[in-house]
Amino acid sequence: MNIPFDAGELDRLMEAEGIDLLLATSKHNVQYLLGGYRFFFFDYMDAIGLSRYLPILVYPRGRPNDAAYFANSMEPIRPENNAGWPPRVSAENWGTRDSMGQAIAHVEKLGVAPRKIGIEAGFLPVDAFKMLEARFGNTRIDDAVVVLERLRAVKTLEEIAHLRRASEGVVESMLTVFAAHGPGTKKSELIHALRLEETKRGLTFEYCLSTVGRSLNRSPSDDVWNEGEIASLDSGGNYKGYIGDLCRMAVLGAPDSELQDLLAEVDSVQQAARKPIRPGAKGGDIIAAGAAVLDECPHKEVMRYVAHGMGLVSHEAPRLTSRGDVPYPGNDADKPLQEGMVVSVETTMQHPGRGFIKLEDTVLVTADGWEGLGDDGRGWTIAGTRAGG
Repeated sequence: MNIPFDAGELDRLMEAEGIDLLLATSKHNVQYLLGGYRFFFFDYMDAIGLSRYLPILVYPRGRPNDAAYFANSMEPIRPENNAGWPPRVSAENWGTRDSMGQAIAHVEKLGVAPRKIGIEAGFLPVDAFKMLEARFGNTRIDDAVVVLERLRAVKTLEEIAHLRRASEGVVESMLTVFAAHGPGTKKSELIHALRLEETKRGLTFEYCLSTVGRSLNRSPSDDVWNEGEIASLDSGGNYKGYIGDLCRMAVLGAPDSELQDLLAEVDSVQQAARKPIRPGAKGGDIIAAGAAVLDECPHKEVMRYVAHGMGLVSHEAPRLTSRGDVPYPGNDADKPLQEGMVVSVETTMQHPGRGFIKLEDTVLVTADGWEGLGDDGRGWTIAGTRAGG
């Protein structure tokens, strides 16, 4: 079999947690375990009829020959065209109970008596969970999200290429939008234009948080961007499920010395955070380095800094701190970074007189240090250079 992930590593991670049987049910982890396959029909939605889409990949520890994938009836992945992984594929399901019923039947046929079943607790509907619990009532059922996250932590060359394309595409789209819009542009028009530009570049537009002028409100609105004012575009666009999430700044007119200093202050934290990034450095070193410089910034009282892992999920491993905006334990703070890990670094200033100023970058851990993905446009972009042209 041509298994598209490190099955030995998955076995080791499962064994460390005492998991005998894994049921992956999130679209991102199923995609990873299937080597990049994702059913296009349910890419944006899950609900259908009285239920929802629920792909299930069953993996018994140490027995990849007994793995199986239970798909929706419309999916093109079927036994007759399956390339051998997983060994069993069934595309006969329309809802959660259908999928779980087939998964349970498959496990029963294997004669597996698992002592512990790993599930994705946040991605398993209650009706399907109750079926699993009823059948394996004497078996411990625990969350295996962290096991799967650890498996994905170090990116393959193909994954890195996807993240690079997503990051570069998002930044290119932002710079194109800034250049094409001048005074009088509504914030909603900037966001709509960005959606179109990301789509042109083969990305899936997910969101855009944007500000214009002195406003700190990043929600979509018809606020107008005027001469001399700044604007921010903070957008997530993905390529084949891999997220490019970056923020860039622009100004209508030449940036004055105060704006230059404010963005340089934000960038000083960003650059400090990059310095310790290399294989073997502790994940928490990234947080400490940025925080140390932030503490010396003149505007530290209105600034915020965070760094987190990126990939198929925003805020995935490496998880560098337990004190970020998104609550989770910083399990990688004391663990060494590895080549192929990807980190998002973001510093924000909410200046009461000039507005919202932010840089967000995506940084790859390389063999000898780091590489910024999509590193263009990190200074002030002078907007409107092609407006009306």
